[in-house]
Amino acid sequence: MSLLVVGLNHRTVPVELLERMTVPPERLAKALHDLAAREHLLEVVVLSTCNRTEIYARCTHFHAAVGDVRDFLAAHSGADPDEFADHLYTYYDEAAVAHLFSVAAGLDSMIVGESEILGQVRDAWQAAVREDAAPQLLSRMFKHAVESGKRVRSETGISRHPVSIPSAAVAVASEYVGDLAGARVLVVGAGQMGSGLASTLRSRGVAEVVIANRTFERAEKLAAELDSRAIPLTDIADTLVDIDVVLTSTASSEVLVERAMVEMVMACRNGRPLLVVDVALPRDVDPGVGDVPDVTLLDLDDLKEFAQRSAERRRGEIGKVREILAAEIERYRAERAAREVDPLVTSLRDLAEDVRRGELERFGSKLAKLDPDARALVDAITQGIVNKLLHEPTVRIKDTAGTPRGDYYADALVSLFDLPTEPTVESE
Repeated sequence: MSLLVVGLNHRTVPVELLERMTVPPERLAKALHDLAAREHLLEVVVLSTCNRTEIYARCTHFHAAVGDVRDFLAAHSGADPDEFADHLYTYYDEAAVAHLFSVAAGLDSMIVGESEILGQVRDAWQAAVREDAAPQLLSRMFKHAVESGKRVRSETGISRHPVSIPSAAVAVASEYVGDLAGARVLVVGAGQMGSGLASTLRSRGVAEVVIANRTFERAEKLAAELDSRAIPLTDIADTLVDIDVVLTSTASSEVLVERAMVEMVMACRNGRPLLVVDVALPRDVDPGVGDVPDVTLLDLDDLKEFAQRSAERRRGEIGKVREILAAEIERYRAERAAREVDPLVTSLRDLAEDVRRGELERFGSKLAKLDPDARALVDAITQGIVNKLLHEPTVRIKDTAGTPRGDYYADALVSLFDLPTEPTVESE
């Protein structure tokens, strides 16, 4: 059984294609069951954020499993595989482990060291566990990756003075508008990202923050926490007349801010400019809004330059992070190897003990004629023979566990002694 990652991210595809591949929260359970039902995928986790969509899988055959994931992405997005096949990246076994640990540590993010990704990795793992899509190997891998991500953030400065997507969006807005202290800002979305946007705005001393959300009660709750004002989505158009900046970040699969609405709003603003920053994926704002006079529309692609500057400031910490990850990956590899080898060694010793006891029982009538001390001596001698015969194979297979040679030794033992190939592994 092997590990596999197949995915796309902000570096490999344009936003237009990436947003089509996004798996929204309301479709995640169905996606997990769809993937887990495919022939060559035994366990699956789906990590889908505004910057990436990745399928992690425990699989039977590499190429066939990649085909299963590619077929799922095509069916899910409605895209022709030829549109995205060349943009997919794949990682296998140890490279897959290293990739996940790097993602959880924030090294693979658009904004290096950003804080949201660790929670997103954890949420993806827990969702897969809830749907019984990752009961064993993947669950342990994700658990260890999350623990490593926490260690990285506590022992290095990779997230010191954290730059997250919300803070980046606010910073970019400041570059376009100037001082936000006197601005009126509308935040569309009250989820994790929307909450981050609103909190960041409040910390910057923004004069007024208005929060709109599909579920008005959630907008009211967030507004109360931040001393802001909540409005239903149906009031966005009226509110935009007096707003300076709009930041959007919902999980909606439909466009919420249409060009026609913005054109109507701008006709009432007497030429006053409007900045719209859309960090949602799929996008909340019709791309045509950027063509409306006096409107500036920014999206995730526009945050990349800011992210590059952030990466430069954090470059000194990346080496420390990689050292920690190398140690954690090695620890995970050793634990996984031991977990896989120990049941095999146990099976081999159980088989030998069954043979030993069977032979003693076969000659039981003759052994019964011996006095108790002699029978105990025979038992001890046969135990010693078994232990000595199995000592060297046991040491060899444990010492080479997790290496190609170790895999060869394990396969040989299974084949030569007809040992079970699917030992029971406890779930997390």
